[in-house]
Amino acid sequence: MEITAGQLLSQIEYPSDLRKLSKEQLHQVCDELRQFIIDVVSVHGGHFGASLGVVELTVALHYIFNTPYDQLVWDVGHQAYGHKILTGRKSVFHTNRKYKGISGFPNRGESEYDTFGVGHSSTSIGAALGMAIASKNKGELDRQHIAVIGDGAMTAGMAFEALNHAGVSNANLLIILNDNCMSIDPNVGALKEYLTDITTSHTYNKFRDDVWNLLGKLPVGKKFTRDMASKLEASVKGMVSKSSNLFESLNLRYFGAIDGHNITKLVDTLQDLRDIPGPKLLHIVTTKGKGYALAEKDQTKWHAPGLFDKITGEIFKKTIDTPQPPKYQDVFGHTIIELAELNNTIMGITPAMPSGSSLKLMMEKMPDRAIDVGICEQHAVTLSAGLATQGMTVFCNIYSSFMQRAYDQVVHDVAIQNLPVILCLDRAGLVGDDGATHHGAYDISYMRSIPNMIVSAPMNEEELRNLMYTAQLPTNRSPFVIRYPRGEGVMADWRKPFTEIRIGTGRKIQDGRDVAILSLGHPGNFVTEAMKELMTDGLQPAHYDMRFVKPLDTAMLHDIFQRYDKVITVEDGCLQGGFGSAVIEFMVDNDYKAEVKRLGIPDRLVEHGKPVELQRECGYDAIGIANTVREMLKSKITVHAS
Repeated sequence: MEITAGQLLSQIEYPSDLRKLSKEQLHQVCDELRQFIIDVVSVHGGHFGASLGVVELTVALHYIFNTPYDQLVWDVGHQAYGHKILTGRKSVFHTNRKYKGISGFPNRGESEYDTFGVGHSSTSIGAALGMAIASKNKGELDRQHIAVIGDGAMTAGMAFEALNHAGVSNANLLIILNDNCMSIDPNVGALKEYLTDITTSHTYNKFRDDVWNLLGKLPVGKKFTRDMASKLEASVKGMVSKSSNLFESLNLRYFGAIDGHNITKLVDTLQDLRDIPGPKLLHIVTTKGKGYALAEKDQTKWHAPGLFDKITGEIFKKTIDTPQPPKYQDVFGHTIIELAELNNTIMGITPAMPSGSSLKLMMEKMPDRAIDVGICEQHAVTLSAGLATQGMTVFCNIYSSFMQRAYDQVVHDVAIQNLPVILCLDRAGLVGDDGATHHGAYDISYMRSIPNMIVSAPMNEEELRNLMYTAQLPTNRSPFVIRYPRGEGVMADWRKPFTEIRIGTGRKIQDGRDVAILSLGHPGNFVTEAMKELMTDGLQPAHYDMRFVKPLDTAMLHDIFQRYDKVITVEDGCLQGGFGSAVIEFMVDNDYKAEVKRLGIPDRLVEHGKPVELQRECGYDAIGIANTVREMLKSKITVHAS
C-alpha cells in the first residue's frame, strides 16, 4: 500500500524546504505531518502517541532553528517520528523499525540531524549541555543547542544532575519540557504534581513575560535590553520568591507554560528564546496522541498499538482458536499476586513500566504492596534494598537493558550487603524492533561477575513460576536474578502447582550421544526444535537445560565433560563473559578437554528487526543450532535415501 504525503509535506525533504514556507502555512504542514504519521504507523506499526503529541513542536523547531548546525537532541526518541520525516527520511519512513530499515530512534549513524543516539530516557539535557560547552570552547557563539525532554523522563536522577550543572554553565542551552503527564504509563511522583501547580499559577510568569514584552518594544539595543531585563528580573525575584520555581532556583530562566499545540505561539516563542543567551527552559503542555481521538483517550494502549484500522480504531490481533502461551511478563504479573497472597512480606517495584512488566495487575489488586517509582532504575534497586533490610521480600522488575543503569546499586546496595532482593529482568535477549538500545544482551555477563549473586533463566512459563517461588522462600537469603525474554513462551497450560527448584541445578531434557547441547533459558526451546530436525540426519545430541549460570550445576557439568568431547552452549546473551564463557571456565578449571562451540549474541551491536530475524542472523535459532551440530559431527552424518 503506497502512502502519499499531503500537498505541502510532499514538497519538504529537509528543514531548508520547510523554512521557505510562510508562518501561516505551518498549520497545514502540521495537519499533513500528523496524518502521514497516522497513515504509516497504522499500516506498518511503530510507536504512535508520542510523536503525534509533538507535531507542532517538531515543525516549529526545524522552522526556527538552523538544524543540523543548531543541534537538536530528542529524549528517548519515541517522539521523533515527525523529526525523521522532515529530515530526509520521508520516503523510507515505512521501513521504520523493520529489519534492515531505519531505526525507531534517533541514530547518529543514520542522519546528521540525529545529533545524539537515544533510546533510554533522560539523556538529552546532559548531551545537549556537552554540545553547548564544546561549541562555546570552539568559539561557535551563534550555535544553538536544544534538548526536548518529557516530564516522565524528567523524573530520572541524571536529568536533575544535568539541570544542576546547566544552571552554572552559562552555556547556550534551551531545554524544552514537554509536559503531557505521560511516559508509557501515567507519570507518578511529586514532580508531576509540581508541574501541574506551576502550569496553573501565572503570578510570577505573567509579570516576567510582561517585562520582556515591554522591553521588546522599547527603542533600545538588544544588549541594553538584556542588561535591563536582568536587573528587572532580579526585582521580580525579590517580590516573588526564587524558590517558588524549581527551575529558576537552579539558575535556569523559566518560560511557560504555553500550549504546545499552538504552532503560531510556539514559533514566536522559540524565535524570541533564540535571541536570549544562557541556559533556559521552556515549559510546553501537550496531549500525547493529539489528533487521534482514541490515542488521546487511552494513551497507554496507543503508545505502540501495532497495526490498526485508522478509521475504526480496531487494533488487529491474531485470531487463533486454540489456547496460546501467555507472555512471560503476564506470567510474572499473575504469579507475583499468587505468591503475595501466600507471603505477606512480598512487594513489587518497577521503574515506570507497570504495563510492560505486568506489575500493574498487582498495583490494581494490592496497591499498597506494588510501587511504580517513575523512571528511576537506580532508586528502584536501592529502595528494594532498603525494604529488604526490614524483612520485606521484594520483586524488583526492570527491563534487562534498563538494569544497566542501576549496576552500581546492584553491586553496592544489594550484593555487598547480601540482601535477598529478587531482580526480575524482563526483555532479556534480543527484543526486536527497538534495536540496540533495548536488547537485553549483557545481563548474564554483568550479573554473574558479582559475588553473592544467583543468576537464573527459565526455559518456559512453568520454570518462571517455580523460580519466582524458589526465590521468595525464607531459605534463600541472597540476591536472586531471574531473566526472561519479551513475548510469548511455549506453554498454554502454564498454571502448575509451585515446586521448589534447588538452586544451582539443571535438568537433562534428552539423553544422547556424540555431542551435548547446554542451553540457558528460553533458547532451550530452539534446541528442542533443532533436535527434531537432526533426528532425520541420524543424529541424537543430548540436551541439558542448565537453568542457572550462577551457581552452575557442577555435578551435571562433571558428568557432561566426562561423557562428551563435543559441547555446544546456547544463550540469548552476549558471548563475551556469558553462559558459554562460564562453561569454558569450568572446563579449564577442572582440566577437561573438549571442543566447545558457543552460540549467542556476537561481539557487535545487533540492530532492529523481529526477534526471529535477529536470532537467525546471530546463529542461535533452531536452524543455527542444527547447522552447528552438523558441522561438528559432519563425519558421522548418515545419508538416508529419500
